[in-house]
Amino acid sequence: MNKGAMAGLLIKAQKMQEAIQKAQDNLVNIQVEGSAGGGMVKVVANAAQEVMAIKIDPEVIDPQDHEMLEDLVMAAVNQAMVAAKQRAQEEMSQITGGMMPKIPGL
Repeated sequence: MNKGAMAGLLIKAQKMQEAIQKAQDNLVNIQVEGSAGGGMVKVVANAAQEVMAIKIDPEVIDPQDHEMLEDLVMAAVNQAMVAAKQRAQEEMSQITGGMMPKIPGL
């Protein structure tokens, strides 16, 4: 490979790296939602896998059955995290064109 081709390849790699960083920085602005109990518990997260909000319908709060509420919250959080991970992978594959393997933690 000649020096010109190598330099061009390095420039493309640097631009892709910058685009990936920009996309990763933007993940905090992409919101997803998980829910459980027919929507009685909702969790809003971002594609950076941070929980932004939890909404619980007062009807599901039963002091005699706190385990049910705990299970619903856990299910909604897990659903939101799966959606966040999928959305992050979609964003990254738009940048990389599917050329890179799945990035751990995303």
